Amino acid sequence: MTQPKRVTIVEVGPRDGLQNERAIVSTPDKIEFVNRLSAAGPPVIEVSAFVSPKWVPQMADAADVFAGIARRPGTRYTALVPNLAGLDRALAAGVAEIAVFASASETFSRKNINQSVDDSLATYKQVCDRARAAGLRVRGYLSTAFGCPFEGDVPPSRVADIAARLADLGVFEVAISDTIGIAHPGQVPRVLDAVLARVPAGAIALHYHDTRGTALANVLASLPYGIATYDASSGGLGGCPYAPGAAGNLATEDLIYMLDGLGIETGVSLNPVTEASAFIESTLDHRLPSRFAQAAAAKRNVELRTKN
Repeated sequence: MTQPKRVTIVEVGPRDGLQNERAIVSTPDKIEFVNRLSAAGPPVIEVSAFVSPKWVPQMADAADVFAGIARRPGTRYTALVPNLAGLDRALAAGVAEIAVFASASETFSRKNINQSVDDSLATYKQVCDRARAAGLRVRGYLSTAFGCPFEGDVPPSRVADIAARLADLGVFEVAISDTIGIAHPGQVPRVLDAVLARVPAGAIALHYHDTRGTALANVLASLPYGIATYDASSGGLGGCPYAPGAAGNLATEDLIYMLDGLGIETGVSLNPVTEASAFIESTLDHRLPSRFAQAAAAKRNVELRTKN
């Protein structure tokens, strides 16, 4: 096991971050948010989701957001797609990469998408086959990999099995996801040992939430396994509707700050991400939880008071 010298950060703020926000963010503000994030140079930005507006109204303008953003060369702009209808909408919007989402827990799968795990994978086979035929790459999320809000503990062998089944569908990467922010550094090795026995490290990403303040510690526990792709959300936007009070995703700024300190390259500039977080925070009805963003804001306030 070797710690990577470079890490790919998948910026999920515009999709996973915003989708559960109470206040509807306007389409122009979403476009501005993505454009500001693009200025930071991330390799991947998950822009939106082509899901039912009835169930996820925040994502109803996915096509308009994709039409409005300024696409930076070198950045992949992706979208979540739940079914063939969503794929058709994504193709019409000119999306070049999509993601599907399965669950390691039967109960969560039925609550989240009203399908059993087996039925969801059958649907995703159709999506993957058509997407790849159209030249789109497909990523796979695997939710509740560290625990389920309904079933509790999820056996690592179960996580490994579903991850392998997603890989068999042809996804290029499986994002092992801590949906409710329950993972801790003692648990991470057990899950990764099981998963990496079935799927190579180069095809695995990790998606940690910071509900219990362990996201960065979980990244530290994962790096020695050679995992070199991590999802993060600007400002720590996001959370899970089944985890009330959840602090949200791992904050992009906090992750970059830690990796910079470890000498691990990301290619993402910290200050533009912090500025993008400050912008989107101004459109919301609450403060964002990123520790680095809060420290940066406090420093700016002190400097302003000093000047005045």
